[in-house]
Amino acid sequence: MADTQVREKTPVDFWFDPLCPWAWMTSRWMLEVEKVRDVEVRWHVMSLAVLNENKLDELPERYRELLGPKGWAPVRVVIAAQQKHGEEITGKLYTALGTRIHNEDKGATREVIAEALEEVGLPAELLAYADSDEYDQVLRDSHNDGIERVGQEVGTPVISVPGAAKGDEVAFFGPVVTPTPRGEAAARLWDGTLLVASTPGFYEIKRTRTKGPSFE
Repeated sequence: MADTQVREKTPVDFWFDPLCPWAWMTSRWMLEVEKVRDVEVRWHVMSLAVLNENKLDELPERYRELLGPKGWAPVRVVIAAQQKHGEEITGKLYTALGTRIHNEDKGATREVIAEALEEVGLPAELLAYADSDEYDQVLRDSHNDGIERVGQEVGTPVISVPGAAKGDEVAFFGPVVTPTPRGEAAARLWDGTLLVASTPGFYEIKRTRTKGPSFE
């Protein structure tokens, strides 16, 4: 008799800022992982503007500009869309935004946000939230939920999965990778990342980046 039991997928919580090209690369990898492992990604917003708001004076001018009003606009619109139209729209809107911002190199302009909203069938009126602080506390709560799992010394993305024991959690920043691994390469990176991240006392593997993100 065939085994008809449906295996429950492991939830993978993923925190992103639409502006970050490295988070975008990792997010596309996670979509590959969904195809080859029994996982389901749940998308959440975090904000580089929030993360760096108390140390802007220490950042280069180009980063200060990026993390100003321009940096708040995409995450504000995404969080507003999530609040008004449900959690399931978050990943779709992120994909529409990220494709334009990163793959098409259009940047996070108001026109790009409007195009992304139209693509996923959301009302154009949501663009007004780019300049609104109405959902800023919800945004900060989402940001803090992610960053508190890994500490303030990292950025985006943050990933969290259930640990081996009930109630345990494995959370980490990254991985930072380019180009996006596909197929079995994506699966191997996932398995290896979980292996090291779930090791008690393990904190860091790092080497100098010699290439920028490759949006293949």
